[in-house]
Amino acid sequence: MLGFLSARQTGLDDPLRLRRAESTRRVLSLKLNPDRDVDRIHGNGINAIDIETIEGRYMLSGGADGVIVIYDLENHSGKQQYTCRPVRTVGRSSRHVHRFSVETVQWYPYDTGMFVSSSFDKTMKVWDTETLKPAEVFEFEGNVYSHHLSPIARKHSLIAVGTKNPKIQLCDLKSGSRIHVLQGHRAEVLSVRWSPRYEYILATASADSKVKVWDVRRASGSLFTLDQHNGEKSKASSEAVNTAHNGRVNGLCFTSDGLYLLTTGTDDRMRLWNSATGENTLVNYGKVCNESRKRLQFSVSHGCSPEFVFVPCGSSVAVYTLHTGELITMLRGHYNNVDCCEFHPDYQELYSGGKDGNLLAWVPVVRNPDVEEDSKDEKRGAAGLPAVNPAFQDTWSSDED
Repeated sequence: MLGFLSARQTGLDDPLRLRRAESTRRVLSLKLNPDRDVDRIHGNGINAIDIETIEGRYMLSGGADGVIVIYDLENHSGKQQYTCRPVRTVGRSSRHVHRFSVETVQWYPYDTGMFVSSSFDKTMKVWDTETLKPAEVFEFEGNVYSHHLSPIARKHSLIAVGTKNPKIQLCDLKSGSRIHVLQGHRAEVLSVRWSPRYEYILATASADSKVKVWDVRRASGSLFTLDQHNGEKSKASSEAVNTAHNGRVNGLCFTSDGLYLLTTGTDDRMRLWNSATGENTLVNYGKVCNESRKRLQFSVSHGCSPEFVFVPCGSSVAVYTLHTGELITMLRGHYNNVDCCEFHPDYQELYSGGKDGNLLAWVPVVRNPDVEEDSKDEKRGAAGLPAVNPAFQDTWSSDED
Protein backbone atom coordinates (compact mmCIF):
# COMPACT_ATOMS: atom_id res chain seq x y z
CA MET A 1 0.00 0.00 0.00
CA LEU A 2 2.78 2.45 0.95
CA GLY A 3 4.60 1.57 -2.26
CA PHE A 4 1.54 2.33 -4.36
CA LEU A 5 1.01 5.63 -2.53
CA SER A 6 4.60 6.80 -2.91
CA ALA A 7 4.70 5.77 -6.59
CA ARG A 8 1.48 7.65 -7.25
CA GLN A 9 2.73 10.70 -5.35
CA THR A 10 5.92 10.88 -7.38
CA GLY A 11 4.06 10.38 -10.65
CA LEU A 12 5.63 6.99 -11.37
CA ASP A 13 2.32 5.12 -11.32
CA ASP A 14 -1.20 5.49 -12.63
CA PRO A 15 -3.60 6.52 -9.80
CA LEU A 16 -6.06 3.89 -11.03
CA ARG A 17 -3.60 1.11 -10.23
CA LEU A 18 -3.74 1.85 -6.50
CA ARG A 19 -7.53 1.89 -6.57
CA ARG A 20 -7.66 -1.32 -8.57
CA ALA A 21 -5.17 -3.12 -6.36
CA GLU A 22 -6.93 -2.12 -3.14
CA SER A 23 -10.37 -3.00 -4.56
CA THR A 24 -9.03 -6.42 -5.54
CA ARG A 25 -7.48 -6.95 -2.10
CA ARG A 26 -10.78 -6.08 -0.45
CA VAL A 27 -12.79 -8.50 -2.61
CA LEU A 28 -10.31 -11.31 -1.96
CA SER A 29 -10.69 -10.77 1.79
CA LEU A 30 -14.53 -10.80 1.95
CA LYS A 31 -15.84 -12.41 5.13
CA LEU A 32 -19.18 -12.62 6.90
CA ASN A 33 -19.05 -9.58 9.16
CA PRO A 34 -19.81 -10.45 12.82
CA ASP A 35 -20.20 -6.72 13.62
CA ARG A 36 -22.90 -5.98 11.04
CA ASP A 37 -26.41 -7.40 11.12
CA VAL A 38 -29.30 -6.72 8.79
CA ASP A 39 -32.66 -6.70 10.56
CA ARG A 40 -34.73 -9.75 9.70
CA ILE A 41 -38.10 -8.48 8.47
CA HIS A 42 -39.13 -11.05 5.86
CA GLY A 43 -41.07 -14.04 7.11
CA ASN A 44 -40.06 -16.17 4.13
CA GLY A 45 -37.25 -16.28 1.57
CA ILE A 46 -35.68 -13.21 -0.03
CA ASN A 47 -35.83 -13.27 -3.83
CA ALA A 48 -34.26 -9.97 -4.86
CA ILE A 49 -32.14 -7.10 -3.55
CA ASP A 50 -30.92 -3.85 -5.10
CA ILE A 51 -28.59 -1.08 -3.85
CA GLU A 52 -29.17 2.41 -5.23
CA THR A 53 -26.24 4.03 -7.03
CA ILE A 54 -26.95 7.67 -6.12
CA GLU A 55 -25.62 7.54 -2.55
CA GLY A 56 -24.92 3.82 -2.24
CA ARG A 57 -26.77 3.95 1.05
CA TYR A 58 -30.22 2.39 0.65
CA MET A 59 -31.00 -1.23 -0.20
CA LEU A 60 -34.29 -2.72 -1.40
CA SER A 61 -35.31 -6.29 -0.68
CA GLY A 62 -38.30 -8.23 -2.01
CA GLY A 63 -39.52 -11.43 -0.39
CA ALA A 64 -41.57 -14.54 -1.06
CA ASP A 65 -44.08 -13.14 1.45
CA GLY A 66 -44.81 -10.19 -0.87
CA VAL A 67 -43.15 -7.73 1.53
CA ILE A 68 -40.74 -5.00 0.32
CA VAL A 69 -38.21 -3.44 2.72
CA ILE A 70 -35.92 -0.40 2.35
CA TYR A 71 -32.79 -0.67 4.50
CA ASP A 72 -30.35 2.06 5.49
CA LEU A 73 -26.85 0.54 5.21
CA GLU A 74 -25.07 3.48 6.86
CA ASN A 75 -23.62 3.17 10.35
CA HIS A 76 -25.26 5.89 12.49
CA SER A 77 -24.23 4.45 15.86
CA GLY A 78 -20.57 5.43 15.71
CA LYS A 79 -19.75 1.96 17.04
CA GLN A 80 -18.04 -0.87 15.23
CA GLN A 81 -20.97 -3.19 15.84
CA TYR A 82 -24.27 -2.05 14.34
CA THR A 83 -27.46 -3.25 12.69
CA CYS A 84 -28.80 -2.07 9.31
CA ARG A 85 -32.34 -0.97 10.11
CA PRO A 86 -35.36 -0.79 7.82
CA VAL A 87 -36.42 2.79 7.13
CA ARG A 88 -39.62 1.94 5.21
CA THR A 89 -41.58 -1.29 4.74
CA VAL A 90 -44.47 -2.30 2.49
CA GLY A 91 -45.79 -4.95 4.87
CA ARG A 92 -48.72 -7.35 4.84
CA SER A 93 -50.89 -4.71 6.52
CA SER A 94 -50.52 -2.30 3.59
CA ARG A 95 -53.40 -2.33 1.12
CA HIS A 96 -50.87 -1.81 -1.70
CA VAL A 97 -48.71 -4.84 -0.84
CA HIS A 98 -48.12 -7.52 -3.50
CA ARG A 99 -50.43 -10.47 -2.89
CA PHE A 100 -47.80 -13.06 -3.88
CA SER A 101 -44.04 -13.44 -4.04
CA VAL A 102 -41.99 -10.38 -5.11
CA GLU A 103 -39.53 -11.57 -7.77
CA THR A 104 -37.62 -8.40 -8.69
CA VAL A 105 -36.99 -5.01 -7.05
CA GLN A 106 -35.04 -2.15 -8.61
CA TRP A 107 -34.33 1.47 -7.76
CA TYR A 108 -34.98 4.09 -10.42
CA PRO A 109 -31.41 4.64 -11.71
CA TYR A 110 -31.41 8.45 -11.37
CA ASP A 111 -33.37 9.13 -8.20
CA THR A 112 -34.09 7.32 -4.92
CA GLY A 113 -37.57 8.82 -4.90
CA MET A 114 -38.88 5.92 -6.97
CA PHE A 115 -38.47 2.16 -7.27
CA VAL A 116 -40.12 -0.67 -9.20
CA SER A 117 -41.23 -4.11 -8.05
CA SER A 118 -42.74 -7.09 -9.89
CA SER A 119 -44.50 -10.13 -8.53
CA PHE A 120 -46.17 -13.46 -9.09
CA ASP A 121 -49.47 -11.61 -8.54
CA LYS A 122 -49.13 -10.66 -12.25
CA THR A 123 -48.37 -7.00 -11.57
CA MET A 124 -45.46 -4.60 -11.75
CA LYS A 125 -45.70 -1.55 -9.51
CA VAL A 126 -43.88 1.79 -9.74
CA TRP A 127 -43.60 3.13 -6.18
CA ASP A 128 -43.22 6.60 -4.72
CA THR A 129 -40.58 6.09 -2.01
CA GLU A 130 -41.93 8.93 0.12
CA THR A 131 -45.56 7.80 0.32
CA LEU A 132 -44.99 4.08 -0.33
CA LYS A 133 -47.93 4.12 -2.70
CA PRO A 134 -47.86 2.89 -6.31
CA ALA A 135 -47.73 5.73 -8.79
CA GLU A 136 -48.37 3.24 -11.60
CA VAL A 137 -49.49 -0.39 -11.77
CA PHE A 138 -48.95 -2.55 -14.85
CA GLU A 139 -51.02 -5.74 -15.07
CA PHE A 140 -50.06 -8.83 -17.06
CA GLU A 141 -51.66 -12.13 -18.07
CA GLY A 142 -49.13 -14.31 -16.24
CA ASN A 143 -46.62 -14.32 -13.38
CA VAL A 144 -43.90 -11.69 -13.70
CA TYR A 145 -40.44 -13.28 -13.34
CA SER A 146 -38.21 -10.29 -14.03
CA HIS A 147 -38.09 -6.63 -15.02
CA HIS A 148 -35.27 -4.18 -15.64
CA LEU A 149 -34.78 -0.45 -16.26
CA SER A 150 -31.76 0.65 -18.25
CA PRO A 151 -29.04 2.12 -15.99
CA ILE A 152 -27.85 4.51 -18.72
CA ALA A 153 -30.85 5.37 -20.93
CA ARG A 154 -31.34 9.05 -21.74
CA LYS A 155 -33.60 8.77 -24.80
CA HIS A 156 -36.13 6.27 -23.47
CA SER A 157 -37.72 5.24 -20.18
CA LEU A 158 -38.61 1.66 -21.05
CA ILE A 159 -38.97 -1.16 -18.54
CA ALA A 160 -38.39 -4.61 -20.03
CA VAL A 161 -40.60 -7.26 -18.45
CA GLY A 162 -40.28 -11.05 -18.59
CA THR A 163 -43.44 -13.03 -17.75
CA LYS A 164 -44.93 -16.50 -18.09
CA ASN A 165 -45.88 -15.40 -21.60
CA PRO A 166 -43.00 -15.93 -24.10
CA LYS A 167 -43.45 -12.37 -25.38
CA ILE A 168 -41.25 -9.72 -23.77
CA GLN A 169 -43.22 -6.62 -22.79
CA LEU A 170 -41.76 -3.12 -23.03
CA CYS A 171 -43.53 -0.67 -20.72
CA ASP A 172 -43.03 3.09 -20.96
CA LEU A 173 -42.54 4.73 -17.57
CA LYS A 174 -43.52 8.16 -18.91
CA SER A 175 -46.80 7.23 -20.57
CA GLY A 176 -47.71 4.40 -18.19
CA SER A 177 -48.55 2.08 -21.06
CA ARG A 178 -47.19 -1.03 -22.75
CA ILE A 179 -45.85 0.17 -26.06
CA HIS A 180 -44.06 -2.79 -27.64
CA VAL A 181 -43.74 -6.57 -27.63
CA LEU A 182 -40.65 -8.62 -28.58
CA GLN A 183 -41.46 -12.06 -30.02
CA GLY A 184 -39.05 -14.95 -30.42
CA HIS A 185 -38.97 -17.09 -27.29
CA ARG A 186 -41.11 -20.24 -26.94
CA ALA A 187 -41.39 -20.45 -23.15
CA GLU A 188 -41.57 -18.16 -20.12
CA VAL A 189 -38.96 -15.38 -19.96
CA LEU A 190 -37.07 -15.75 -16.67
CA SER A 191 -34.61 -12.84 -16.85
CA VAL A 192 -34.17 -9.56 -18.76
CA ARG A 193 -31.21 -7.14 -18.66
CA TRP A 194 -30.42 -3.90 -20.48
CA SER A 195 -26.84 -3.35 -21.59
CA PRO A 196 -24.88 -0.87 -19.44
CA ARG A 197 -23.07 0.25 -22.62
CA TYR A 198 -25.78 0.75 -25.28
CA GLU A 199 -29.17 2.00 -24.16
CA TYR A 200 -31.22 0.18 -26.81
CA ILE A 201 -29.59 -3.25 -26.39
CA LEU A 202 -31.51 -5.80 -24.32
CA ALA A 203 -30.70 -9.42 -23.38
CA THR A 204 -33.43 -11.92 -22.48
CA ALA A 205 -33.21 -15.45 -21.05
CA SER A 206 -35.94 -18.06 -21.24
CA ALA A 207 -36.97 -21.53 -20.10
CA ASP A 208 -36.64 -22.56 -23.79
CA SER A 209 -32.83 -22.75 -23.18
CA LYS A 210 -32.22 -19.66 -25.30
CA VAL A 211 -30.73 -16.22 -24.73
CA LYS A 212 -31.56 -13.51 -27.25
CA VAL A 213 -30.00 -10.09 -27.72
CA TRP A 214 -32.26 -7.36 -29.10
CA ASP A 215 -32.03 -3.83 -30.44
CA VAL A 216 -35.46 -2.59 -29.34
CA ARG A 217 -35.55 -0.08 -32.19
CA ARG A 218 -35.81 -3.00 -34.64
CA ALA A 219 -39.23 -4.57 -34.95
CA SER A 220 -38.12 -7.46 -37.18
CA GLY A 221 -36.61 -9.64 -34.45
CA SER A 222 -33.58 -10.22 -32.28
CA LEU A 223 -30.05 -9.29 -33.32
CA PHE A 224 -28.82 -12.81 -32.55
CA THR A 225 -29.41 -15.87 -30.40
CA LEU A 226 -26.52 -17.12 -28.29
CA ASP A 227 -25.16 -20.54 -29.32
CA GLN A 228 -23.08 -22.49 -26.81
CA HIS A 229 -21.37 -24.36 -29.67
CA ASN A 230 -20.47 -21.19 -31.62
CA GLY A 231 -22.12 -22.54 -34.77
CA GLU A 232 -20.29 -25.87 -34.82
CA LYS A 233 -23.36 -27.98 -35.49
CA SER A 234 -21.38 -31.21 -35.69
CA LYS A 235 -20.95 -31.04 -31.92
CA ALA A 236 -24.64 -30.57 -31.23
CA SER A 237 -27.82 -32.39 -32.00
CA SER A 238 -30.37 -30.53 -34.11
CA GLU A 239 -32.39 -29.71 -30.97
CA ALA A 240 -29.42 -28.06 -29.27
CA VAL A 241 -28.58 -25.64 -32.08
CA ASN A 242 -28.64 -22.01 -30.93
CA THR A 243 -29.20 -22.84 -27.28
CA ALA A 244 -27.22 -21.09 -24.59
CA HIS A 245 -27.71 -23.88 -22.03
CA ASN A 246 -29.05 -27.43 -21.87
CA GLY A 247 -31.84 -26.39 -19.53
CA ARG A 248 -33.74 -23.35 -18.30
CA VAL A 249 -31.69 -20.13 -18.54
CA ASN A 250 -32.55 -18.20 -15.38
CA GLY A 251 -29.71 -15.73 -14.85
CA LEU A 252 -28.28 -12.80 -16.84
CA CYS A 253 -25.62 -10.26 -15.89
CA PHE A 254 -23.55 -7.86 -17.98
CA THR A 255 -20.06 -6.86 -16.89
CA SER A 256 -19.88 -3.22 -15.79
CA ASP A 257 -18.41 -2.14 -19.15
CA GLY A 258 -21.07 -4.03 -21.10
CA LEU A 259 -18.51 -5.94 -23.18
CA TYR A 260 -19.41 -9.35 -21.79
CA LEU A 261 -22.60 -11.13 -20.78
CA LEU A 262 -22.80 -13.90 -18.18
CA THR A 263 -25.59 -16.50 -18.17
CA THR A 264 -26.57 -19.25 -15.73
CA GLY A 265 -28.79 -22.27 -16.37
CA THR A 266 -30.29 -25.29 -14.67
CA ASP A 267 -27.71 -27.45 -16.47
CA ASP A 268 -25.40 -26.30 -13.61
CA ARG A 269 -23.30 -24.20 -15.97
CA MET A 270 -22.31 -20.54 -16.16
CA ARG A 271 -21.13 -19.13 -19.47
CA LEU A 272 -19.35 -15.92 -20.52
CA TRP A 273 -20.25 -14.40 -23.90
CA ASN A 274 -18.90 -11.58 -26.03
CA SER A 275 -21.92 -9.26 -25.99
CA ALA A 276 -21.08 -7.68 -29.37
CA THR A 277 -20.66 -10.89 -31.40
CA GLY A 278 -22.53 -13.43 -29.28
CA GLU A 279 -19.47 -15.68 -29.21
CA ASN A 280 -19.12 -18.17 -26.36
CA THR A 281 -15.71 -17.42 -24.78
CA LEU A 282 -15.57 -21.06 -23.53
CA VAL A 283 -14.45 -20.07 -20.03
CA ASN A 284 -14.91 -23.16 -17.84
CA TYR A 285 -16.37 -22.36 -14.40
CA GLY A 286 -16.99 -26.02 -13.59
CA LYS A 287 -20.25 -27.09 -11.98
CA VAL A 288 -22.31 -24.14 -10.72
CA CYS A 289 -25.20 -25.65 -8.74
CA ASN A 290 -28.49 -24.12 -9.88
CA GLU A 291 -31.78 -25.62 -8.72
CA SER A 292 -33.87 -22.48 -9.10
CA ARG A 293 -36.94 -22.63 -11.31
CA LYS A 294 -37.13 -18.82 -11.25
CA ARG A 295 -34.75 -15.93 -11.83
CA LEU A 296 -31.34 -16.21 -10.17
CA GLN A 297 -29.76 -12.88 -9.24
CA PHE A 298 -25.97 -12.82 -9.34
CA SER A 299 -23.40 -10.04 -9.56
CA VAL A 300 -20.05 -9.01 -11.06
CA SER A 301 -17.42 -6.89 -9.28
CA HIS A 302 -16.46 -3.45 -10.54
CA GLY A 303 -13.05 -1.76 -10.48
CA CYS A 304 -11.00 -4.88 -9.72
CA SER A 305 -8.25 -6.56 -11.69
CA PRO A 306 -9.14 -9.27 -12.43
CA GLU A 307 -12.91 -8.93 -12.09
CA PHE A 308 -14.88 -11.45 -10.03
CA VAL A 309 -18.30 -13.11 -10.28
CA PHE A 310 -20.50 -13.75 -7.23
CA VAL A 311 -23.10 -16.42 -7.92
CA PRO A 312 -25.51 -18.27 -5.60
CA CYS A 313 -24.53 -21.93 -5.41
CA GLY A 314 -26.76 -23.92 -3.06
CA SER A 315 -26.53 -22.41 0.42
CA SER A 316 -23.25 -20.63 -0.45
CA VAL A 317 -22.07 -17.80 -2.71
CA ALA A 318 -19.35 -18.93 -5.10
CA VAL A 319 -16.69 -16.38 -6.10
CA TYR A 320 -15.05 -16.94 -9.50
CA THR A 321 -12.43 -15.07 -11.50
CA LEU A 322 -14.37 -13.72 -14.48
CA HIS A 323 -12.03 -14.53 -17.39
CA THR A 324 -10.26 -17.66 -16.12
CA GLY A 325 -13.15 -19.44 -14.40
CA GLU A 326 -11.07 -20.12 -11.30
CA LEU A 327 -13.09 -20.72 -8.12
CA ILE A 328 -11.59 -18.32 -5.56
CA THR A 329 -13.71 -19.14 -2.52
CA MET A 330 -17.15 -20.19 -1.26
CA LEU A 331 -18.85 -17.73 1.09
CA ARG A 332 -20.79 -19.86 3.60
CA GLY A 333 -23.25 -18.47 6.13
CA HIS A 334 -26.81 -19.10 4.94
CA TYR A 335 -28.87 -21.99 6.29
CA ASN A 336 -30.76 -22.56 3.05
CA ASN A 337 -30.39 -21.86 -0.67
CA VAL A 338 -29.18 -18.40 -1.69
CA ASP A 339 -31.42 -16.71 -4.30
CA CYS A 340 -29.80 -13.31 -4.80
CA CYS A 341 -26.61 -11.37 -4.23
CA GLU A 342 -25.61 -7.78 -4.97
CA PHE A 343 -22.10 -6.27 -5.08
CA HIS A 344 -21.60 -2.79 -3.61
CA PRO A 345 -18.86 -1.20 -5.78
CA ASP A 346 -18.31 1.81 -3.50
CA TYR A 347 -17.11 -0.30 -0.58
CA GLN A 348 -16.41 -3.68 -2.26
CA GLU A 349 -19.05 -5.29 -0.05
CA LEU A 350 -21.48 -8.05 -0.94
CA TYR A 351 -25.03 -8.60 0.28
CA SER A 352 -26.88 -11.88 -0.16
CA GLY A 353 -30.41 -13.08 0.53
CA GLY A 354 -31.76 -16.60 0.72
CA LYS A 355 -34.64 -18.92 1.45
CA ASP A 356 -33.71 -18.79 5.16
CA GLY A 357 -35.09 -15.22 5.22
CA ASN A 358 -31.70 -13.75 6.16
CA LEU A 359 -29.81 -10.88 4.55
CA LEU A 360 -26.06 -11.28 5.11
CA ALA A 361 -23.32 -8.65 4.74
CA TRP A 362 -19.95 -9.85 3.43
CA VAL A 363 -17.37 -7.18 4.22
CA PRO A 364 -13.61 -6.91 3.48
CA VAL A 365 -11.31 -7.74 6.35
CA VAL A 366 -9.68 -4.55 7.68
CA ARG A 367 -5.91 -4.33 7.35
CA ASN A 368 -3.97 -5.20 10.49
CA PRO A 369 -2.44 -1.90 11.73
CA ASP A 370 0.23 -3.80 13.71
CA VAL A 371 1.94 -5.00 10.56
CA GLU A 372 4.70 -2.52 9.76
CA GLU A 373 5.55 -2.77 6.11
CA ASP A 374 8.68 -0.65 6.49
CA SER A 375 10.37 -3.21 8.72
CA LYS A 376 9.97 -6.04 6.22
CA ASP A 377 12.81 -5.44 3.81
CA GLU A 378 12.55 -8.91 2.37
CA LYS A 379 9.15 -8.05 0.98
CA ARG A 380 10.35 -4.96 -0.82
CA GLY A 381 10.97 -5.01 -4.53
CA ALA A 382 12.91 -2.76 -6.86
CA ALA A 383 13.17 0.98 -6.09
CA GLY A 384 12.26 0.24 -2.47
CA LEU A 385 8.59 -0.40 -3.31
CA PRO A 386 6.76 -3.31 -1.68
CA ALA A 387 6.47 -6.41 -3.84
CA VAL A 388 2.82 -7.00 -4.73
CA ASN A 389 1.12 -10.34 -4.36
CA PRO A 390 0.42 -11.59 -7.93
CA ALA A 391 -3.28 -11.93 -7.08
CA PHE A 392 -3.46 -8.16 -6.53
CA GLN A 393 -1.49 -7.16 -9.64
CA ASP A 394 -3.06 -5.66 -12.72
CA THR A 395 -3.71 -7.98 -15.62
CA TRP A 396 -2.70 -5.23 -18.02
CA SER A 397 0.03 -2.66 -18.18
CA SER A 398 0.14 0.82 -19.61
CA ASP A 399 3.79 0.32 -20.57
CA GLU A 400 4.51 -0.55 -24.18
CA ASP A 401 6.63 -3.53 -23.11
